[in-house]
Amino acid sequence: MKKVEAVIKPFKLDEVKEALHQVGIAGMTVSEVKGFGRQKGHTELYRGAEYVVDFLPKVKIEIIVKDDQVAQVVEAILKGAKTGRIGDGKIFVSSVEEVIRIRTGETGANAV
Repeated sequence: MKKVEAVIKPFKLDEVKEALHQVGIAGMTVSEVKGFGRQKGHTELYRGAEYVVDFLPKVKIEIIVKDDQVAQVVEAILKGAKTGRIGDGKIFVSSVEEVIRIRTGETGANAV
């Protein structure tokens, strides 16, 4: 099994969710996060004072999938999240040793 994590622009969440639904992904975890990469934040003006916004709002999606689903999931995220501009985000894929469903005690792929 693999864990696919994607950090994307918040307004692209619905498009990514729909693209994932089309490839058969029924569940995911979504978190509101803040961060920066090459964008390095920006400056804003508030009541006449300029200040730097270092961390930009992002959305982090986490999905656990079977190994044979990884390519489809990554492609769906790319399709839904891409704007072609800086700050579109990143996708991380890592191995998952074990998954356990708390309610039933199922393990492995059955717990996903």
